Amino acid sequence: MILPTKHIPPHKALISISAEVFALVGSQSTTSSIWNQFQYNRRAVHKEDISFDWFILALDFLYLIGAIEENNGLLVRVQRNVD
Repeated sequence: MILPTKHIPPHKALISISAEVFALVGSQSTTSSIWNQFQYNRRAVHKEDISFDWFILALDFLYLIGAIEENNGLLVRVQRNVD
């Protein structure tokens, strides 16, 4: 489910979907604005839709690995200090 398998092609694996979603997260991103842009991109590139459930799983995955966080109702990328 997270990684591609024999039955899940790479463009439908959760890690690939999460990467696409992460690319859409900006400084003023709401869940609905990311969802709308994600749907538009998926239809243009892959000619198919991904369910809202998979989109939410991608957001959950990004949150769990510490890549995004919620700040006053907006989704933002986590900035890491590398020393």
